[in-house]
Amino acid sequence: MTPIPGGNTRWVMLGLIFAVRAGLGFQFQTVGSVGDPLAADLGLSYAELGTLIGVFFLPGLALAFPVGYAGRYLSDKRLVALGLASLALGAGLCAAATGFGSMTVGRVLCGVGFVVCTIFMTKMIVDWFAGREIATAMAVLVMSWPFGIAMGQVGHTWLAAALGWQWAFAVAALYSLAGAVLVLAAYHPPATPMAAAAATTTTTAMTRHEWKLVVLAALVWGCFNAAFVVYLSFASRVLVAGGFSTLEAAAVISLASWVMIVSGAICGHLADRTGKSDAILYICLVVAMLSLALLPQTSLAIPVALAFGLIGMAPAGLIMALTSQAVAPERRAFGMGVFFSIFFLFTAPTPTIAGWLYDLSGDPFRPIQLGIVMFGLTMVANVGFRMAQRRI
Repeated sequence: MTPIPGGNTRWVMLGLIFAVRAGLGFQFQTVGSVGDPLAADLGLSYAELGTLIGVFFLPGLALAFPVGYAGRYLSDKRLVALGLASLALGAGLCAAATGFGSMTVGRVLCGVGFVVCTIFMTKMIVDWFAGREIATAMAVLVMSWPFGIAMGQVGHTWLAAALGWQWAFAVAALYSLAGAVLVLAAYHPPATPMAAAAATTTTTAMTRHEWKLVVLAALVWGCFNAAFVVYLSFASRVLVAGGFSTLEAAAVISLASWVMIVSGAICGHLADRTGKSDAILYICLVVAMLSLALLPQTSLAIPVALAFGLIGMAPAGLIMALTSQAVAPERRAFGMGVFFSIFFLFTAPTPTIAGWLYDLSGDPFRPIQLGIVMFGLTMVANVGFRMAQRRI
């Protein structure tokens, strides 16, 4: 077995990136959490709100490839710090926005930072953990996203009610700035012969087989996240339609994000120990679809949210671990660019489509049905990945 670098240091680095990456979820959730007062103040439709949610992912369509190239010339640490600075600037512009146009500009800047941070934070952890406990490490990394979202679901809602929706963006900007300082001060890459060799032989010439695997892995991750974004953006409105207050609905829906922080790490560890990652994934996806289907039964809101988070969203790390199986270390930076380009292609338009369905029908459950479909496509894409993997 290839020696694993860093001993306990790799877990310290994972904890550092977890704390900083939580700011990405915290930043993303701003529009979803303060959507109603934001829409009322700026005169926005739900399709426009959905667009503001989805535009966070839009820069990835154009930037993921060149950002992957940038990894050949700048260190991961500097790129992540620049990404966090862009997130802070974008959130500051959103806090000062007076209409859809200015809000869109701010969200696009946030999206630029999100692309950079997502690609290189993922690469950082793959560099530290490739070869052993990768599913566990990826599960912990991925759970930083719902951790930040859960903070936002409650914190942003409270800030909007107490001080105004602008404060949700202002606080998110400060979190990103603090994260940039922390990364510059504390992160360092693994100092091993294997890492050094990868750094000196970095190339973008992926094989045909690697292209196929990266594309399929990205489809799995893109569909999975698209479904989760729909849940985050519209599930609380289903509960409000069933009689919950806005704050009560946000608190219940956030339960899924809180509990998946723990269940995701457990799921990754279980997959590492048993080697049954696909079986675990398919069981979890079925539970996710059933949970969404039961969401209109508002008397079951709490157990449904808990089941969604504890089981339905638990396999996120298993999916991200596919990236370590798809491309060789020396082509990892470029491979991550390809992976996230396709991920953003699926994720960016989904909230807009979901908002359009809501505007068209007036029924908040229509977007949730779209989420169910996306979870089903996640399963199909993972089957395709495994079939391609066997055809070497």
